[in-house]
This record gives sequence, structure tokens and C-alpha cells, in this order.
Amino acid sequence: MKIIAFGDIHERLKTFNLLEHEISPADLVIISGDLTQFGNEEKAAGVIKVVRGINPNILAQVGNLDSLEIDRYLTRERINIHGRGKIIEEVGIFGCGGSGATPFHTPVEFSEVELKGFLVSGYNDIQDAALKIMICHTPPLNSEVDIIPSGAHVGSAAVREFIQKYQPDLCITGHIHESKGEDAIGKTKIINPGPFFEGGYVVINAGNGKLEAELRYFT
Repeated sequence: MKIIAFGDIHERLKTFNLLEHEISPADLVIISGDLTQFGNEEKAAGVIKVVRGINPNILAQVGNLDSLEIDRYLTRERINIHGRGKIIEEVGIFGCGGSGATPFHTPVEFSEVELKGFLVSGYNDIQDAALKIMICHTPPLNSEVDIIPSGAHVGSAAVREFIQKYQPDLCITGHIHESKGEDAIGKTKIINPGPFFEGGYVVINAGNGKLEAELRYFT
């Protein structure tokens, strides 16, 4: 199974045309959050329409710059993984959208307790899967992928604690545009591809009990 994962689209759609050759043949496309820029359901539906025009096999969740209206839309579309999980073949995919508290009071923010609850709920849906992929818009605290320009770490302690306890094979995150890169917590590989509009995405190949993930950039 080939999966393409990315996030932080923010309604900037040009990259989809540039990466159609990569997205189109994939078995699954995962959007990790921030489809819009403070957008509503109509804006999110426009993004989903573009993706479906390239590949109809989509899972998605809200980021902190989306809205709970969009969360409900994704649920109606039966593609939402926020607080949910889905098993496809031997791969379990579960998600946690939004973010922790920010100084900007963005539309979809949660407490650390809530973030943990969403992760546990999603994990429970896929716990029997041989391979586990965690899609979490908020990165884990004190990692290489949660650093803002000042040098401060602004990720979530709850996300980090969850990874330490459950050790999914892979965590795809985002949210902190300036902190694209890779890290690991125990056996869990963590990738923040940065904003999709800047060309960052992840290629995942899974099967026969093995999972490989590669961070790529289109420039």
C-alpha cells in the first residue's frame, strides 16, 4: 500500500497540480490538518474537491486554523479521522486534529486532556492492526519538529506521552511550519513535512508487516 500524507494546505492549491503524478496513483491520501485559513465548510469542501479530482481515496482531519464546522463536514463525508481510526488492510490509521492552546486563540484548540482523549479514542479503533500510523496535527513536545524561530518548543506533552506509551510505527504531524523535519521517540518515527504549499509531503509504503516513510519536497 502506498500512502501520500501532507497538511497545512491553507487553501493554497497550486501544489496539487505540481504533484498530481505522485498523488494520483497512491492507494490513499491523508490530510493531517489545516485545509483552510480560518475557513468554513465551503472552503474545506473546495479543497477536498480538488484532492478527489486527483485521487478519491482520502482521509482527513481539521487543523487549528480550520473550524468545528469543517470537522462535522468531514464526518458527514465519512473521511474524518479526528478522534477516530480506520484499518485498511494491515494498516491502522488514527488521528488527532486541532492543536493545543496557542497565544493566537485559533478556532480549533484543545486542552492537553482533550488531546490525549482523542488519541486514545482513535487508537482504540485500530489497536489490533499490525501497523499503526498516527496522524496528529500537533507535534510532540521537546522534539525536532515542534520548534518555533525563537528556539522554544511548543508541542504537546500529551502527544509525547502518548507516543512513549503506545509506540505507533509512525507519527505524521505538522502545525509548526518552521520545524519541518524528522525525529524519533522510541521506535516511533516522527515526520513534519512542513506546509504542503511549500512542497512538503510524506510517502509511506506499507505491507508484509513493514512500514517505510520518506519525507520529500517538491520545488
